Amino acid sequence: MGIMEAERKTTGWAARDPSGKLSPYTYTLRETGPEDVNIRIICCGICHTDLHQTKNDLGMSNYPMVPGHEVVGEVVEVGSDVSKFTVGDIVGVGCLVGCCGGCSPCERDLEQYCPKKIWSYNDVYIDGQPTQGGFAKATVVHQKFVVKIPEGMAVEQAAPLLCAGVTVYSPLSHFGLKQPGLRGGILGLGGVGHMGVKIAKAMGHHVTVISSSNKKREEALKDLGADDYVIGSDQAKMSELADSLDYVIDTVPVHHALEPYLSLLKLDGKLILMGVINDPLQFLTPLLMLGRKVITGSFIGSMKETEEMLEFCKEKGLSSIIEVVKMDYVNTAFERLEKNDVRYRFVVDVEGSNFDA
Repeated sequence: MGIMEAERKTTGWAARDPSGKLSPYTYTLRETGPEDVNIRIICCGICHTDLHQTKNDLGMSNYPMVPGHEVVGEVVEVGSDVSKFTVGDIVGVGCLVGCCGGCSPCERDLEQYCPKKIWSYNDVYIDGQPTQGGFAKATVVHQKFVVKIPEGMAVEQAAPLLCAGVTVYSPLSHFGLKQPGLRGGILGLGGVGHMGVKIAKAMGHHVTVISSSNKKREEALKDLGADDYVIGSDQAKMSELADSLDYVIDTVPVHHALEPYLSLLKLDGKLILMGVINDPLQFLTPLLMLGRKVITGSFIGSMKETEEMLEFCKEKGLSSIIEVVKMDYVNTAFERLEKNDVRYRFVVDVEGSNFDA
């Protein structure tokens, strides 16, 4: 538990500009403070947000930027006040590495809604240094934002759960949608959507996948276990589904009409938005008023929800459908992700990768 040298270095793959191309980058890793955990990174999932951030799609990117917020690794050092973890533990780190600790969301253990939350990367830590993500050999994180990976869960399977998994689990839990027998819709079958199908089915729901084409029908029904598959432009089928769903989880990250999916909700049904969209969305108010329907949003999940979700996935035997790649393939993986050419999540084998150019 001794303090290691102040100028400890590590290497990651970073974007240098809005081209989003990643290449090796060596930077200083901060000292392990009293409540910090030093983690040797084993693997890291690739999220669509990584693509947005590296390309400055949101207009707030700072470079050099090491992305990655679905991090799984091994504890190699703990601070003197760390009580939750010991050297050798397999742990995970998600989207956040800090919060203020004193606001209303923090007091309710909902740190993801803290106005001063600190992102895992493309942010500034309390020491004034930039945060860097999981496409790197190591990271140092406050123990509050580290979770244990359940024993027996494969590390590459655990990685996508730290963002995609908890992003779906959190609203189902918060809005009282965990009980069996509900009927739900999953709009969009990417990294988050495919976990939505798996988690909702494990909760005992009847799940309808709503997609833009037939390309993923067989996978949705056979591989993921969805009960029904509907193309959003099929007006006849959509009409049959009208007023039948308790909720729709909308994972689509681009501008789209909301009315077709609001019409699927029954009385008090909820349309839960999860896609990051910069353009305003529109809807007709009578569609809400005449069914007391709700349009709401949800953002990742709390640390408590993440721990709960991991235990749920272990208990139910849930896993992600992934493609494991090496770090030197990451730029190609980003290009494929931009074309939705992945089933359903890339995971970078950090431990087994060459960090040279």
